Amino acid sequence: MKTTANEPLPAVTGFDEAMAGVRAECDGGGPFGVKYMRREEFAGVLTGEYVDHGDPPWRWYLMKDLYVKPDHYPWDSVWCMQGNLFVVGEKKGS
Repeated sequence: MKTTANEPLPAVTGFDEAMAGVRAECDGGGPFGVKYMRREEFAGVLTGEYVDHGDPPWRWYLMKDLYVKPDHYPWDSVWCMQGNLFVVGEKKGS
């Protein structure tokens, strides 16, 4: 299924029990000034919630309880693309 620039990407939400409570790190792009981007790093605990966007789908996992995030990042959670996600430990509480 092809989409055009004016159509929203297909999205499917779900829950992955195996990822819920897992400690992980992710990195991604963030704005730097008006016309530049930089790499930003996050570490926290995955909730297991995910959303698949597009066709073919790109999976994004929700990470909360952030203990590493950029100084300027005001939120307590972040969506991490599966390809930029690295499991770094056991499930929280294990």
